[in-house]
Amino acid sequence: MIAVALWSVAALLALAPAGILLSTHRRGSIILYGGCLIATATLCVTALSGLLHSPQPAPSAVLPIGLPWLGAHFRLDALSAFFLVVVNLGGVAASLFALGYGRHEDSPGRVLPFYPAYLAAMNVVVLANDAFSFLVAWEFMSLTSWAMVVSHHRDPENVRAGFVYILMASFGTLALLLAFGLLASDAGYDFDAIRASHPSATLTGTVIILVLLGAGSKAGLVPLHAWLPLAHPAAPSHVSALMSGVMTKVAVYGFVRVVFDLVPEPVWWWSMVVLLIGAPTATLGVLYALMQRDIKRVLAYSTIENIGIIFTGLGLALAFKAEGLDWVAALAFTAAMLHVFNHALFKSLLFFGAGAVLGATGERDMEKLGGLIHRMPKTAFAMLVGCVAISALPPFNGFVSEWLTFQAILLSPQLPSWGLKLVIPAVGGLLALAAAFAAACFVKLYGISFLGRPRSDVAAAAHETDRFSLTAMFGLAAFCLIAGILPGLFIDVLAPVSKDMVGNVMPHQVGLQWLTIVPIAESRSSYNGLLVFLFVALCGTTAASAIHRLASDRVRRAPAWDCGYPDADPAIQYSASSFSQPIRRVFGSVIFGAREIGEMPPPSSPLPARLTVELHDLIWDGLYAPVAKAIGFATDRINILQFFSIRRYLTLVFVALIVLLLVVAL
Repeated sequence: MIAVALWSVAALLALAPAGILLSTHRRGSIILYGGCLIATATLCVTALSGLLHSPQPAPSAVLPIGLPWLGAHFRLDALSAFFLVVVNLGGVAASLFALGYGRHEDSPGRVLPFYPAYLAAMNVVVLANDAFSFLVAWEFMSLTSWAMVVSHHRDPENVRAGFVYILMASFGTLALLLAFGLLASDAGYDFDAIRASHPSATLTGTVIILVLLGAGSKAGLVPLHAWLPLAHPAAPSHVSALMSGVMTKVAVYGFVRVVFDLVPEPVWWWSMVVLLIGAPTATLGVLYALMQRDIKRVLAYSTIENIGIIFTGLGLALAFKAEGLDWVAALAFTAAMLHVFNHALFKSLLFFGAGAVLGATGERDMEKLGGLIHRMPKTAFAMLVGCVAISALPPFNGFVSEWLTFQAILLSPQLPSWGLKLVIPAVGGLLALAAAFAAACFVKLYGISFLGRPRSDVAAAAHETDRFSLTAMFGLAAFCLIAGILPGLFIDVLAPVSKDMVGNVMPHQVGLQWLTIVPIAESRSSYNGLLVFLFVALCGTTAASAIHRLASDRVRRAPAWDCGYPDADPAIQYSASSFSQPIRRVFGSVIFGAREIGEMPPPSSPLPARLTVELHDLIWDGLYAPVAKAIGFATDRINILQFFSIRRYLTLVFVALIVLLLVVAL
């Protein structure tokens, strides 16, 4: 299996230089994306086979590349297999979507060579079994994705997004480099040697903080999220789906690999740090999303929310594992991994839908859309499934993983630590608030974009997207439904991962009556997605039949009630800004520094009155802007060095040499 996986990665790497030549060919994008589709499908099937069978010991391989005395080590254990499924299922869907969407790309030469290399890099990160290979692949993943973020380089916003992204990616890599350096100080770079070592408590605590910074910056944890809402919307839509739905999960993999696998048994305070970052990330992410008008920015901020939910589950698993409650740790860990899979599905689906809307209208601003359900009915249906799933509403998959997370929270009174007993209920309250805001956010996105009347000429002239894009969207929508009504199958598949990472598994789910899922025991709680689905389908069908059969077919005409406005103008519809106004009024001044500026012209002026809303990212203003200002100030002063004469350069070299000699002497 490991050989098949590595050969598939090699095929993706071979497609990268071929993309340079194919970018000038008329059917080049179809050939390249078709090749990526085959390679990622092979990787997905191989990983799924490894996950279902979980051979012991895990298959591994060593290639004579990398550091001369180390080589490149690769290993396909249960955790790697699961994340390979996530990465390559997303890769299959994105490649299928790109078969249609990629034909409309303005600059294919700036995307095609980097796309297969990006997929290969994510796979190598997950397969790597030594620190050097992991870090090289991690940095390669960052660079290839950065190249696609700035593919539309004529847009200044995209260039700015790429600049912020590469800075944050460099910071994250530096943090991971320091973390692995500490771990390898006694054991070496090989993960097997690190597992066998026994580092001190102080060293492991430092490693946990560094890994949280490194992986958290790539995943989008607050306050390390600044790059994500800039970079994800800037990339082409199929790349945005990979960055948001897949690459953030590779970051989660990096955190899980180090914290649950490479370091010794956890300490309870590790979980406090993760929980106190994860839960606020979930709430702040969805609040940011609610304030946006750009569809892709809404989806990018929503990714921050879901990453917060995943890290909250991981924090709970750390807490329960540290206190010896492995059976509850298995529940929390399985909930987090299931949400990793679920989020990859519905977030990719939603970014594909946003790409279809962008391709049909040329607009991402919800205020200029509306009425698309009549012009793009198939896309509208797929987007509706994605919006319901990400809102955590049954019977779709988003509900199951969030429900399991809350079940783990309800078991927190069994923890002996009073700090955790106080923190975890607060975390549960923040997650509940985030879940409510998420529903409001996606009611807004779907209602403003697809319902009502068109707000612009481009929305009125929109057309349905191509069949490849629709196939990708409907395939993911079907997965969202299947994972929602048959979650026990997916929970049981995750059992080997949970066993390896926390030492225990959830109760076996397949075989329970009516395919019910039971987190701990039936006497405590249970959920049956299949019965919920049948109930919803039966009630919906009955109601629709009753309305069509029993309602009067007489045509009655009357003026439509539109809140007192007699003119049926699209401009009087609810807008994205007005929809979120009540929440902005409550939270805006504290979290966003919101200001409403009213401009009222004099009585004789024909100009209209205007209301302008100013929002600020206080984290950016308080954390990143001062750092950027200080760096700018320093570079302006240091810039004088490039105008020195040769004598001054030689003087600087001599002074530096003296300082180094003094350091060595001391």
